[in-house]
Amino acid sequence: MNFIVALFIFILLLVQVVATAILLSRLIKGAIRQPAIAPREPTPDDLGRVSIVIPTLNEADRLSPCLEGVTRQSYELREAIVVDSRSRDGTPELVQAAAHSDPRLRLITDDPLPAGWVGRPWALHTGFLQSSPESEWILGLDADTRPHPQLVASALQAALRGGYDLISLSPQFLLESPGEIVLQPALLMTLVYRFGPTNTEAGSPERVMANGQCFLCRRAVLERVGGYSSARDSFCDDVTLARAIARAGFKVGFLDGANVLQVRMYEGALETWREWGRSLDLKDACSKAQLWGDLGFLVAVQGLPLPILVAGAIAAAIWGVEGSLSWSKIALLGLNGLLLAIRFALSAAIAPSYDLRRSSPLTALLFWFSPLADPLAVIRIFLSSLHRPKRWRGRDYGEF
Repeated sequence: MNFIVALFIFILLLVQVVATAILLSRLIKGAIRQPAIAPREPTPDDLGRVSIVIPTLNEADRLSPCLEGVTRQSYELREAIVVDSRSRDGTPELVQAAAHSDPRLRLITDDPLPAGWVGRPWALHTGFLQSSPESEWILGLDADTRPHPQLVASALQAALRGGYDLISLSPQFLLESPGEIVLQPALLMTLVYRFGPTNTEAGSPERVMANGQCFLCRRAVLERVGGYSSARDSFCDDVTLARAIARAGFKVGFLDGANVLQVRMYEGALETWREWGRSLDLKDACSKAQLWGDLGFLVAVQGLPLPILVAGAIAAAIWGVEGSLSWSKIALLGLNGLLLAIRFALSAAIAPSYDLRRSSPLTALLFWFSPLADPLAVIRIFLSSLHRPKRWRGRDYGEF
């Protein structure tokens, strides 16, 4: 029995050493990454170059800050098209009221969802087809975003400076309740571990990351890949489309937009667990081998360190330090201690991506305890990987 335990510990240690080396190779790029894009004023050359498309379905409770931010954009914005999927909560009326004060804002209703399409890419595709051909760029925005008045100009100029054909921006997240303040950063960290920090090169199309909450693409590129049709059946259409564009030879970037974009995604930990967790596995954008390889990697470097250290502490308390430790156990505990220390350090690195001012000072301190939720975050990714959603953003998909 002792031999089996020793062999198990040795194999686990070997797997974690390899996974840690991969993790460090990704994280080290963060030391030389570009800073978050700064707010910039538009230039005369930016005039009318961008059309915004916002898909909506029963978004009346959170759409107003998005519309307010959109209407505060300057002359670089030609039009903003809200594509509504027959909302019943007053969303169309809200858009129409805003359009009275800004003629650039336009409401359209998409056709019934065709077979084989997910609602969000269908709405975005509809908006793209209805947009002005004079706009050189299409910017997809989610209804829960809160755009800075210079978002469009800043994103456009960042894309042009970097020679990108497509960029998406990571936002600053608005968190309020204790549960989401602990859970949401742990879920976000699963993306950082798998794909590295923003503003770094992906290396290959299969490692491209994207955020559909703010997704700016050249019109000509979208036309080249058939609009959003290449992501028609994807529940992570942003990543699926970005990888298709990268495979077509275009330059794709995932940039830090915390200075120009905020988002209030979900209300509380339960909704965060249920809604965001269903798409974070990215299974619709990758092969099964990549999906389960990434999941195994997450288990090794994010899911196991805390349980291993707790188990080691319990063993030491029961059997004593001398009786519970061998060289392999010492190495295993040391490695997992290092991984947990890295995770706490990363909390400081991602802190600018969070706005906790709506929570009490005591509640905001819970952010620094988010590494304790890492095992739960990995479990959520695992559970999501097992099946496709049957209900998504207010639509039922059944056996889709």
